[in-house]
Amino acid sequence: MKSKPKTNPNGSRSVTLKAVAEHVGLTPGTVSAVLNNSAAARSIPAHTKERILAAARELNYRPNFLARSLRVQRTYTIGVIAEEIGDAYGSLVISGIEQYLRQHNFFFLTVIHRHDRKLLQTYSQMLLARGVEGFITVDTSITEPPALPTVAIAGHQEVKGVTNIILDHRRAALLALKHLQQLGHKEIAFLKGQPFSSDSAVRWQAICEVAQELGVRIRPEFVVQMDADDPTPEVGYPFAKRLLAQSRPFTALFAYNDISAIGAIRAIREAGLRVPEDISVVGFDDIPAAAFANPGLTTVRQPLQKMGQIAARTLLDRIENREAYWPEIAIEPELVVRDSTAEAPSRRATAPDGEVATRTAAQGER
Repeated sequence: MKSKPKTNPNGSRSVTLKAVAEHVGLTPGTVSAVLNNSAAARSIPAHTKERILAAARELNYRPNFLARSLRVQRTYTIGVIAEEIGDAYGSLVISGIEQYLRQHNFFFLTVIHRHDRKLLQTYSQMLLARGVEGFITVDTSITEPPALPTVAIAGHQEVKGVTNIILDHRRAALLALKHLQQLGHKEIAFLKGQPFSSDSAVRWQAICEVAQELGVRIRPEFVVQMDADDPTPEVGYPFAKRLLAQSRPFTALFAYNDISAIGAIRAIREAGLRVPEDISVVGFDDIPAAAFANPGLTTVRQPLQKMGQIAARTLLDRIENREAYWPEIAIEPELVVRDSTAEAPSRRATAPDGEVATRTAAQGER
């Protein structure tokens, strides 16, 4: 006599893996391999996998991950250590991580340290105590070899056991500066990233090197370093105002990221200037808000969601011993040209009949 399915507290009956196996006429081991997406499932035909998955949906099967963890002495849990998740950068990266882990039946626990070294150490120990099988860090500087397999997004320190997923910042700087140079911009201002952001130093070094190669002069008075820890456009607004207060005018601004670029556009408009007619603006990241800014923001795209997916895949491959350790994975940037950049005013100053057009009143007032 078959036992009746157990009843959940809400009154619904739970369906066991054995019940799914009996429904499709296969062994529990085969069904388990498919539902857990284990390595053994690779040898199972696609049509058989579909039958099992369809039966699981039909019977409303819900895997008991606690029982699974106890049985195999694993937690199937990843620790994600991030500086911030409320900003577009962090949320997109973690969205990519979540998508991949969910598809492979892994959980993740997230901690936010906000560049507090003490919190970072405390939270890392807490995650270890909860049995995570590996770490993914986002905008976090790692200086010592971790206790578990680790993948760092925007990590630039060479640390044993850590796979760094990094953007080709040199290529990114070349795309942005060459674009502005081709538009005739010579006086270019820069919003540098905050010192605590792990990308700041590497990105600025790349910009300086590429500028020298292209013959783009970086004037000290046209460089302002942001220091605010703010995930909103307010992060770039006051620093752009500081640049605009300079007596010498500039025709283009290259911001550290999109969110600071959007704040800078507001500051430019409040100064009575237009984007891009008077000042062109280039951002970095290509967050969703960039396409809907007014005007649409020209930016250097780094595929943040894809970077999260790559990090999750790389980490699981290391945990499952499917791939060898790689110290670095390089990601290629892409220039996305929208409406916030245009030819420099000096290039547009000569009218068709040869007469020199006057600059805008606002530009002349500066």
